Amino acid sequence: MIVEVNNLTKKFENLVAVDGINFSINEGEIFGLLGPNGAGKTTTLHMLATLIKPTDGNASVNGFDISKQSSKVRHSIGIVFQEPSSDDLLTGYENLKLHALMYGIPRDVALKRIDEVLELVDLTDRKNDQVKKYSGGMRRRLEIARGLLHEPKVLFLDEPTLGLDPQTREHIWTYVEKLVKEKKLTIIITTHYMDEADRLCDKIAIVDHGKIVVLDSPENLKKVLGGDIIRLRVENPNLDAVKKLNYVKQVDNLDGNISLTVSDANAHLQEILNLIGKVSSVEVHSPTLDDVFLHYTGREFREDDKQAEGGFWQRAMTMRARR
Repeated sequence: MIVEVNNLTKKFENLVAVDGINFSINEGEIFGLLGPNGAGKTTTLHMLATLIKPTDGNASVNGFDISKQSSKVRHSIGIVFQEPSSDDLLTGYENLKLHALMYGIPRDVALKRIDEVLELVDLTDRKNDQVKKYSGGMRRRLEIARGLLHEPKVLFLDEPTLGLDPQTREHIWTYVEKLVKEKKLTIIITTHYMDEADRLCDKIAIVDHGKIVVLDSPENLKKVLGGDIIRLRVENPNLDAVKKLNYVKQVDNLDGNISLTVSDANAHLQEILNLIGKVSSVEVHSPTLDDVFLHYTGREFREDDKQAEGGFWQRAMTMRARR
């Protein structure tokens, strides 16, 4: 295992940000930490990157203990933060050259690698432009290039497509898949986008309130539900009658928004509509990771949860010289 996490915990005064989590990652996997803002994803990433120390538990990255061998861990990883951390006044090329100096990469090796990573993320033609002239997607690609410059074993991507338009998000996903295929990298990605986790990840840990609720492949997580999903908006729903139906596997009621897990929804939809009450809207679909989250937590995904996860740590990695 290239990453092993054992009972990893982080407390900030009265807040338990990460609560005794455990997981392991095979080399060459894309591993996703999926959950709402404030769930503990970024704090976990920062502990693994040795930016903050765990309160309890421990972990190893590339065989190195994050608490006792932090320098070796930092040389084994690349990291792309949520917020842009490149110097706006420097060109893309100059940013990469500065990063190479920080890592102590010999000049001749650095020049070759800079050309390679710029080509990988399609920025060769814009390498001499100031970063302030880059679009959001271009900046994100530059920071991925920077994270790859020293040839890490593990790449951390913290909300890599946050705030990007759908087309640019698709491009970033393509680059991530390309990295794994061509560079044989192990990638840990934090995200609150269900489609991103479903598209990219070999394994997903759904995180909520600092705990791992469930961990498996996207396919297996969706198979757990074992049926179709019917979502209804109902006034005064008759749930007792619906729960007695042998093909209804789970019923969740969120203020009149009813979610049913049903075997063969097409065959049974009409009977459900007749029993449940006055329906104002109905939707039928195959299980998604949103439905998995609802299944395991009993509530819908909290997109509006804005709890802080360490704020100022966003730029810390690029400001620390290697020791």
